[in-house]
Amino acid sequence: MDIFSRISEFRAESERLSWSGTFREYIDLLRRDQAPAMTAHARVYDMIVSHGVEERGGSKKYTFFNSEIFGLDQTIEKLVEEYFHSAARRLDVRKRILLLMGPVSGGKSTIVTMLKKGLEQFSRTERGAVYAIRGCPMQEDPLHLIPDALRPEVENELGVRIEGDLCPSCQMRLRTEFEGDIERVPIERVLISEKNRVGIGTFSPSDPKSQDIADLTGSIDFSTITEYGSESDPRAYRFDGELNKANRGLMEFQEMLKCDEKFLWNLLSLTQEGNFKAGRFALISADEMIVAHTNESEYKAFISNKKNEALQSRMIVMPIPYNLKVSAEEKIYTKLIGQSDMGHVHIAPHALRAAAIFSILTRLKESKKQGMDLVKKMRMYDGEEVEGYKEADLKEMQNEFVEEGMSGIDPRYVINRISSALIKQDLPCINALDVLRALKDGLDQHPSITREEREKYLNFISVARKEYDNLAKKEIQKAFVYSFEESARTLFENYLDNIEAYCNWSKIKDPLTGEEMDPDERLMRSIEEQIGVSENAKKAFREEILIRISAYSRKGKKFDYSMHDRLREAIEKKLFTDLKDIVKITTSTKTPDESQLKRINEVTKRLIDEHHYCPNCANELLRYVGSLLNR
Repeated sequence: MDIFSRISEFRAESERLSWSGTFREYIDLLRRDQAPAMTAHARVYDMIVSHGVEERGGSKKYTFFNSEIFGLDQTIEKLVEEYFHSAARRLDVRKRILLLMGPVSGGKSTIVTMLKKGLEQFSRTERGAVYAIRGCPMQEDPLHLIPDALRPEVENELGVRIEGDLCPSCQMRLRTEFEGDIERVPIERVLISEKNRVGIGTFSPSDPKSQDIADLTGSIDFSTITEYGSESDPRAYRFDGELNKANRGLMEFQEMLKCDEKFLWNLLSLTQEGNFKAGRFALISADEMIVAHTNESEYKAFISNKKNEALQSRMIVMPIPYNLKVSAEEKIYTKLIGQSDMGHVHIAPHALRAAAIFSILTRLKESKKQGMDLVKKMRMYDGEEVEGYKEADLKEMQNEFVEEGMSGIDPRYVINRISSALIKQDLPCINALDVLRALKDGLDQHPSITREEREKYLNFISVARKEYDNLAKKEIQKAFVYSFEESARTLFENYLDNIEAYCNWSKIKDPLTGEEMDPDERLMRSIEEQIGVSENAKKAFREEILIRISAYSRKGKKFDYSMHDRLREAIEKKLFTDLKDIVKITTSTKTPDESQLKRINEVTKRLIDEHHYCPNCANELLRYVGSLLNR
């Protein structure tokens, strides 16, 4: 990459995006495309939708959030549909503050950061272009120049809606600089930018004694007040508060409910009427989406105070729980570790999964459904099939607890413990046991965990260890078969031939001798017993497999053993059972002979080449599984 040529291209792109003209030219532009006249809420919604929407089974997945937010598809869909979409259509929802409420490290700040960055990029596109009165400190909507009396006619003519009035600065300029001639007012395209404070404002609470309301609404410019002689002269006022600068875009209130009450009062008229009070001026119009975030304890304290009822009624509270899917939790850890300088440390396969299993178990609540435990629930939440339960059971469990996912271990704690293990031990590679050990050691130092929770969490670490043990054994057993998939498929084909003959009361032909034989009951039962199919249930199980094959055949699809979860499990377990003694002897022997050493080297190579292990963790895995099989 030529760095300077890319810089030159970027500068040229920015120059290409610039546009300036008269108000008349801007009106001609609106005749061709009404998009620049959209509200801030519509701009945010259009930005999200412009990245694509995937529809699956009646639900929507918004591609915009894919790169940073994992496992919160339902929450994001509710957020976009119930707030962004409704607000974009000018429903009363747009007159509410969006309050993201949830546990620490749950993704609230990430969502807001994504919206801000997304708006910046969207304003550089044709659809997201924003035009403003040149020189306005609030990047004023040019349509505010239209006198109130003429607005209904202009709205009908252009097919747009005009809401709000000129800011005090633009009102004075129109009178003094342009003598009321709105056609002469220059218009320019502006690019939304948090860094340049254009269309994005951010307010962070601090000490109430030192924080000034001017941070939100601007302040008097004492250096010019002697020149202009009045505090009510717009030229003697700095319209540089966060509410001023967020006009036409998004205003973020960080940890909103930690703010002093007087700061929040400014939001009452801004949300309901679209204006706020600043200095000695009339109400100032502002078109901006207000997004705030807070944690659950702050929110409960806020709603318990009767003084806050007016503001509370102007809020839409959107719970942002922790992710409850193991596979998505792995992606969160991968993302966070990828942002560090620890790329030289290899993380063994399943290490992050073990940590994710522990985290998810701490967030789930025990279901009242008969026979359902936390591990089964965890698997179903992650999209796995669990025998005896259906999709309806999953939906029922998801609706069983409103507050599920609002407590438990947060991703930051896990990453902190993984980081501690990486730094302290100075290892070239870290595996699942290292991670689980680090998580266990850190529980004593966790400030908000009670003794009772600690005991429960220690049990979850043991469960995560058992889950990892099963994964480790399966990984090694697969690696011991030169071509596991081929062996499984051969066994599957053999099983199919036999059950087909059994169900049709026919014989099977020996492929070598051509002799006709009865179905091999011993082979069929050796596979079915792996998953607990009883003697009485064998006929129904075999018939169900044939029906499934027939259904696939009618659709022109070839049935594979991996398409049936229970059959796949049975085939794999049968192969592993046949292989167990070989694996056990080979991995646990301290003085391997030549053939055993050759097999160990083959398995190690396969783990490295096909399963993403490094030499260190591959050898560790072999030793560990050997000890497991000898217990």
